[in-house]
Amino acid sequence: MRDAVKPGRVSQVGATETAEAVVSARKPYKLVSRDFHPDDSVIQVGPVAFGGDKVIVMSGPCAVESREQLMMTAEFMQRVGVPVMRGGAYKPRTSPYSFQGMRLDGLKMLAEARERYGVLIVTEAVDHESLANVAEWADIVQIGARNMQNFELLKAVGQCGRPVLLKRGMAATIDEWLLAAEYIAAHGNLNIILCERGIRTYETKTRNTLDISAVPVVKQLSHLPVVIDPSHAAGQWQWVLPLARAGVAAGADGLIIETHPNPAEALSDGPQSLNFRHMEELMEEVGRVARAVGRTL
Repeated sequence: MRDAVKPGRVSQVGATETAEAVVSARKPYKLVSRDFHPDDSVIQVGPVAFGGDKVIVMSGPCAVESREQLMMTAEFMQRVGVPVMRGGAYKPRTSPYSFQGMRLDGLKMLAEARERYGVLIVTEAVDHESLANVAEWADIVQIGARNMQNFELLKAVGQCGRPVLLKRGMAATIDEWLLAAEYIAAHGNLNIILCERGIRTYETKTRNTLDISAVPVVKQLSHLPVVIDPSHAAGQWQWVLPLARAGVAAGADGLIIETHPNPAEALSDGPQSLNFRHMEELMEEVGRVARAVGRTL
C-alpha cells in the first residue's frame, strides 16, 4: 500500500499534470459539515421552516424604540405575510453614546407583539446576561457579527435551548464562520441558521460588501440553512431590494430586512431601513424571483 500523502507533499502533488486540484479531506468543522450530515437541515421554529421550499423573510426595526413603533410594525408584518419579526432589544453600538436599546423592556414588548400578531421573534444577545433573557422571551437568538468569535458566548448559546441566527463577522472567512457555528453545535445545539451580512472590504460606497458567493459555497460545505442580510451590507435602503433579489436567486433560504414605520426618525440604522411601502414592494419582487428558482415566500 502506498504511503498517504503528507502535508509537506501537497504542493508537489498539485504540481503534477494528472492532479486537477488538491482538496483536504479533513474539515476542522465536523458537525456542521456535509461530511457529517449530507442532506440539507431544515430548522423548524414553531410553524416556520428554514431550509425548506420556502424563502423565509424576517423583518422589523433595527431597534425596539417604543411600544407604538413595535406594534405598528408587527401589525404590518402580519398583513404582508412576514412570519418572523426582528427587533433589537440589546444594541451593541460602535459609539458608547449611541442608543443602546430598551433591553428587558424591549424583550417584553417583542413578546407582546408575538402574542397579538402571531409573528415569531428574532433578537440579539450580546453577552451571557442578555442571552438568558433573550432565550426566555424570544424564539430565535441572534448572535451578531461583533460576537461571532466570542467563543464563551457561543458555548453558552449551544446550551440555551433556542434556535440560533449566527451572523458572519465583518472580517471573517467562511471557514471561521463555520467554525463559530461548530462551537454552538459542539455544545449541543444544531438548530443554527447562518446569516451572510456583508464583509468589510476596501469598497467605501456600501456599508459592507455582500458576499453573494458565500451562499452557494456555504450550502455546498454545510447542511445548515443560509440567509442574507442586505440591509447591513448596503447601508442605504435603495440598494436593499436588488441585493435581496440577488441573494434569493443565488439560493439563500431567507432574508433579514430592516423596516421602520418612519426611517427618518429611527434611533438606529435609519438610512438602510425600508419604510412600509418599500417593504411591500420587496415582498412582491422577491416573491417573483423565488418562484423563478422553484421556491415560494
